[in-house]
Amino acid sequence: MTSRRTTLSALFGALALLAAPAALAREARPPEPSREARPEATNEAMIGEAMNANTVSVITGTPGGTYFRIGADLAFVLNDGDRIRVLPILGKGAGENAYDLRFLKGVDLGFVRTDTLDQLRQDKRLRDVEQRIHYIAKLFNDELHVIAPKGIDDVRQLAGKRVTFDVKGSGTDYSGRAMFRGLGLEVEAVNVDQPTALEMLRKGEVDAVVSVAAKPVSVVAGFDPGDRFHLVAIPYLETVSEAYVPATLTGADYPKLVDGGKPVETLAVGTILGVYNHPKGSERYRKLERFVGAFFGQFDKFLAPQRHPKWREVNLAASVTGWTRFKPAQDWLDAHREEPTPRAEIDRFLSEQPQDLAADKEQVYQAYLAWRRAQQASYGMARR
Repeated sequence: MTSRRTTLSALFGALALLAAPAALAREARPPEPSREARPEATNEAMIGEAMNANTVSVITGTPGGTYFRIGADLAFVLNDGDRIRVLPILGKGAGENAYDLRFLKGVDLGFVRTDTLDQLRQDKRLRDVEQRIHYIAKLFNDELHVIAPKGIDDVRQLAGKRVTFDVKGSGTDYSGRAMFRGLGLEVEAVNVDQPTALEMLRKGEVDAVVSVAAKPVSVVAGFDPGDRFHLVAIPYLETVSEAYVPATLTGADYPKLVDGGKPVETLAVGTILGVYNHPKGSERYRKLERFVGAFFGQFDKFLAPQRHPKWREVNLAASVTGWTRFKPAQDWLDAHREEPTPRAEIDRFLSEQPQDLAADKEQVYQAYLAWRRAQQASYGMARR
């Protein structure tokens, strides 16, 4: 029993971290509007008005990619009749998403990155980008993947060689090149889609393929390297922008591409749920207020096993240096801010678990959520 408790207690730090977004999201969903507030649509004009009044769009990424899957999760979890509808739109990735979010009239939300504002500032045609694009929450990290022949053990060996950076305007095109510049690495950049790039690598037409995306990336994981290719180590240097952080890729992420049990060092960039800062009081602003309430208030649903595992990295309260949080999002966080989950409460939870509970972080976390909901329900009944 003591050994088991010690093992489970060792999960406390991860458990408390994972519990942070759920604790913020424990409030019930926003109150159902009265029928007077949303009269039944009785003609075509009213149907159209109602649909547009309750729909927000989010620009995602290419089919099968992480952004596309995260956008689908938003739609599946939050779509709620005539209250709110999330409409995912295919995009090229974070680089192009920044322009879509800024200029396309039908786009309310978009997956962008912590380096997006730097990207837009470099475009001398644009003004006041910090005021136009805000963020609702920092989501997860996108890792830098470099696939190359096994003779290349350090990314700096690619200097002067042909390297692909996905399609022009993609997140890999901007963030990947920026990371290489931070490493002082000049290469012959090629823009082609990832399946084509991997085939070119296999034929020896390019020397490496770059992907900046949330691991595990399906197109990378599905690549058969044989005994020729692997993921290349990337060092974290002082010359790298503060927007990028150290990360690792492991054999669990990519069994075919990581040699042995040693993780591959790399870089990562944060993904942000960006939002166009519509004027306060406008119809679009009010729709986004409702979205914020639904997203934050039901966040625990994104932690379900069928949702993308990257949701488990999200801390809704995390701030992003250099960015302004969308006011309705900041207001929601301020109104729901709580003290961190106390150690005593988690110890109490562990003491009540059956002895055969496996020391698995996901299992413990899901059990903890169920236990806490039961405690809250009991507390609510006692107060009635």
